[in-house]
Amino acid sequence: MAATVRRQRPRRLACWAMLAVLLADLLPLSETLAVMSVDLGSESMKVAIVKPGVPMEIVLNKESRRKTPVTVTLKENERFFGDSAASMAIKNPKATLRYFQHLLGKQEGNPHVALYGARFPEHELGFDPQRQTVHFQISPQLQFSPEEVLGMVLNYSRSLAEDFAEQPIKDAVITVPAFFNQAERRAVLQAARMAGLKVLQLINDNTATALSYGVFRRKDINTTAQNVMFYDMGSGSTVCTIVTYQTVKTKEAGMQPQLQIRGVGFDRTLGGLEMELRLREHLARLFNEQRKGQRAKDVRENPRAMAKLLREANRLKTVLSANADHMAQIEGLMDDVDFKAKVTRAEFEELCADLFERVPGPVQQALQSAEMNLDEIEQVILVGGATRVPKVQEVLLKAVGKEELGKNVNADEAAAMGAVYQAAALSKAFKVKPFVVRDAVIYPILVEFTREVEEEPGVRSLKHNKRVLFSRMGPYPQRKVITFNRYNHDFNFHINYGDLGFLGPEDLRVFGSQNLTTVKLKGVGESFKKYPDYESKGIKAHFNLDESGVLSLIKVESVFETLVEDSPEEESTLTKLGNTISSLFGGGTTPDAKENGTDSVQEEEESPAEGSKDEPGEQAELKEEAEAPVEDTSQPPPTEPKEDAAPEEEKAAEKEKEEKSEAQKPSEKKEAGSEPVPPAPEEEKKQKPARKQRMVEEIGVELMVLDLPDLPEDELARSAQKLQDLTLRDLEKQEREKAANSLEAFIFETQDKLYQPEYQEVSTEEQREEISGRLSAASTWLEDEGFGATTVMLKEKLTELRKLCHGLFFRVEERKKWPERLSALDNLLNHSSMFLKGARLIPEMDQIFTEVEMTTLEKVINETWAWKNATMAEQAKLPATEKPVLLSKDIEAKMMALDREVQYLLNKAKFAKPRPRPKDKNGTRAEPPLNASDQAEKVIPPPGETEDAKPISEPEKETRSEPTDAEPLELGGPGAEPEQKEPPTGQKPTLKNDEL
Repeated sequence: MAATVRRQRPRRLACWAMLAVLLADLLPLSETLAVMSVDLGSESMKVAIVKPGVPMEIVLNKESRRKTPVTVTLKENERFFGDSAASMAIKNPKATLRYFQHLLGKQEGNPHVALYGARFPEHELGFDPQRQTVHFQISPQLQFSPEEVLGMVLNYSRSLAEDFAEQPIKDAVITVPAFFNQAERRAVLQAARMAGLKVLQLINDNTATALSYGVFRRKDINTTAQNVMFYDMGSGSTVCTIVTYQTVKTKEAGMQPQLQIRGVGFDRTLGGLEMELRLREHLARLFNEQRKGQRAKDVRENPRAMAKLLREANRLKTVLSANADHMAQIEGLMDDVDFKAKVTRAEFEELCADLFERVPGPVQQALQSAEMNLDEIEQVILVGGATRVPKVQEVLLKAVGKEELGKNVNADEAAAMGAVYQAAALSKAFKVKPFVVRDAVIYPILVEFTREVEEEPGVRSLKHNKRVLFSRMGPYPQRKVITFNRYNHDFNFHINYGDLGFLGPEDLRVFGSQNLTTVKLKGVGESFKKYPDYESKGIKAHFNLDESGVLSLIKVESVFETLVEDSPEEESTLTKLGNTISSLFGGGTTPDAKENGTDSVQEEEESPAEGSKDEPGEQAELKEEAEAPVEDTSQPPPTEPKEDAAPEEEKAAEKEKEEKSEAQKPSEKKEAGSEPVPPAPEEEKKQKPARKQRMVEEIGVELMVLDLPDLPEDELARSAQKLQDLTLRDLEKQEREKAANSLEAFIFETQDKLYQPEYQEVSTEEQREEISGRLSAASTWLEDEGFGATTVMLKEKLTELRKLCHGLFFRVEERKKWPERLSALDNLLNHSSMFLKGARLIPEMDQIFTEVEMTTLEKVINETWAWKNATMAEQAKLPATEKPVLLSKDIEAKMMALDREVQYLLNKAKFAKPRPRPKDKNGTRAEPPLNASDQAEKVIPPPGETEDAKPISEPEKETRSEPTDAEPLELGGPGAEPEQKEPPTGQKPTLKNDEL
């Protein structure tokens, strides 16, 4: 037995291991069952959720609107979001922040910072000397960075989603503009961390729109490539995207639809906001002209007036999209002077003529980056609110040369719906139909390094090398590995942006620093000293461009190899146990595979992106881009070894071929879990070939961020705590307002009830005067001192008043319940009496109820009648102003006790079977009495039911065994004694042998 236990122990461990894996997969399901997406636009945002039973739905805000303004009002003691903050922009424009996303990832000298200050001069921008960034200076005590303001908005969007989903939400997918660079993307991620959100992915808004379009038209996608252009003009920017839809074969799910971003063009400042600013300037000029003779000051110097004009310009732009002219009018624009002026669509188009000329620009950029022409584009689809301007559509239609523009997507919500579909796909709580998404790199990234070379004997010079890491329009996410073969000491290399020639001079200034990071390696020389007898395979740097488009250096390793001969060694107990567990999970490995396990993982990490594995042609192209020969910017390289950064994929491919050829030898193969087969005599003579042993030494890395330093962890924690404190303050404020409203409502409602007849009937004049006086005093206190009262004081005052009025309310509620409760009790008593009467009429030979059971029911009926009559008589003697003795809860208790006795007998009758007849001497059945013939064949139904009525279903609480003919029913009713198990008088118990 002990041996059996020892043999089963590895299997038990394997079962525990499998259970641990299953539990690890199930735990996330219990933590979150809803995910959200936030489509962050310049002017407004759309929030969508997915939860069980609610697939992909837009969240309604507190005003029941599907679109929420991205606006925050920050005061000393309160905050406002959404529509409330937008309305506060007129009253307090300095404390109301809008379009702050334009400052994310920007340093003080960026042209967009100056542009923001010119557009919104009411805001005071401060300067952070450490990060060279700006922040909003609301007051001497209040200052917030753009990341903190965005964190507030994200936290507010989560609160909207949680209220809509009625459960906590932590996981989110956030949309960002496709033209965001590394610094801007990291700023959004930092804002999400401040808000406590777990970002599943930052998805480009054009990619989210394309995904939404493809998901809802999945059936139209086939093996034939379809090229669709999306032209998205929003409030702040314009992006044109070319997308190819096609079904591809995947390893996991077979043929599945795929979207691939082929080309992207953009204009950072072309959008609806710039049109509104032009209109605002025009209206301000008209207002100044109307008051020219009154020596009034310029309206542009009044922030409140300019905020009113901007709101009117927004409305005017929308109206002029459907009308040829419209009257702009603002009541009390400045100094209580009204403004009214007529604006035509022609004037509006003239104001924005230079903007409309820039409409075709993103289209040409997208075609150029995709290396396509307009004839290959099947359809052009409009996205974004600003595309509703007729002139934009007219210019765009002429630029693309199509018959019409597609308007078959929701211009405002397409990105939010695509992002929430991606959120559901990334979440472990949901399973959606696969849709392959291959996004594209907008800005190429390369690695640069410099080393000394000896061109001639004794002559050394510096050679500058560039290595393309992620090429323009290449797919991501993907990992890349670069190998440095010519270094045996510590060195540095740089990660920079590649060729940005497709950007104009102004766009390059807005873009910011083109240098990303300087990497300093430490410990290279020590690793070479540690393995002097090993052959160096270079210094390998592992890079990752994740789903959010954020670049990271995973690790740097120094790799060494040597040839060793295999020596037969006895496996350790731990190794055997691991092999047994592996075989139980359906996988066995050959000895070679075990030895080279680290190498296989290494090769997998060095492979191209997952999305590029499906198409061999694309994979080869990516390899060529990733492993292209080093470019020499100084002069042609002299004759020397092949490369400084060796093509890792080529070496991995050769290594895989060698391993496959070795693994295919029959003598070295064995099935998982099977016993080793003894080799043949000929095979024993052959010597095993030497295998490669790889040693990996991790190298220390020091990163120096050059574009925009991230917030230090301590500052990030302080910002997160600051936002949390503001949120708690807002929640406390809401709780106090709720308590104050509840107290005020109770006072007014109770004062009104004191004059109603049903309340006057159960109270005396003195009682009503006391309650009225206390209510008046509480109302006066609330008006005079309530503004300074805490939430606890307000709740205590409400509890005190409710306790005072409890007796009055109780008497009224009891009198309202009496008629219904008493009527139900009378009906139950009548039906119970009729049922008991019918049960006693059953002949003794066919009786299914015992005398104890019927006596118990009769006793309960009589006690209930007696209690009812006595209690009602006592209640009639009491005045209405006293506490009643007839209580509704007592009536319900009596009804439940009586109903329980009746239901017990009904259930017994349901399962009862007719008893066998006594037999005479001749073996024939005795004839029943004539006067009981009909009664012996029937069971009297309960009162209120016909004979054809179906039997009453047995309640779940009481389980009774079904009696048989051989075993007479011996169940007693409630109150029956255990001794009452004998058959009725004059009848013998039926034995099993009597069935014949």
